[in-house]
Amino acid sequence: MKVIIADSNDIVRVGLRTILASDSIVNVVSEATSSEELLEQLKSVQADVILLDYTAQNFSIDVIPKALNANKRIKIVAITPEQNPAIIIDALKSGVVSYIKKDCDIPEILASVRETAGGNKFFCGQILDSIRRASIDVEHLDLENFSCEPVLLSERELEIIKFIAEGNTNAQIAELLCLSPHTITTHRKNIMAKLGTKNTAGIVMYAVKSNLVSPNKFLFSRDQ
Repeated sequence: MKVIIADSNDIVRVGLRTILASDSIVNVVSEATSSEELLEQLKSVQADVILLDYTAQNFSIDVIPKALNANKRIKIVAITPEQNPAIIIDALKSGVVSYIKKDCDIPEILASVRETAGGNKFFCGQILDSIRRASIDVEHLDLENFSCEPVLLSERELEIIKFIAEGNTNAQIAELLCLSPHTITTHRKNIMAKLGTKNTAGIVMYAVKSNLVSPNKFLFSRDQ
């Protein structure tokens, strides 16, 4: 079982390498300290699993679909500190198969790699509790329409996303842009389709990630 460790922290990589070395069927074939290094390694290194902290310095969540495009057979286990459930779901939609936390015990870390390489999903208890508290069923995630293709939004759509993330209703946005509420509703539906989300929270998350609004400024709209 060939594994790539992807984390910018030297101590974390040494720790994971030591843990994985205790399993006779696991072979760490390379280590990456950045998204760019990981993608470069995937051009020549054959591996079954990537043990990845996409939140680490020099990494981002965007590396997940890029890694899967580089090797469609490889499977990704995310190992990160505590994350907001929405961020966890975003990672799962991007292509992460299994998810554990960095403070999981050694048997859980080893099990996550073994189970994922064997074609199964694995979530540590802490991650499952976090997801379930957010009333999300990991077995029924809406992944059907998810695409790794870039999201193409018009200037008008970006403007509306910003207003939505700031807490404005459809009627308020219509007034601000001198458009009809029906037009705003149509734009909103198109935006959700492009982002692959079914609710306002997904729009807000995109706005924050894209720096359209400040994380400490936005409010959820009540006009669903």
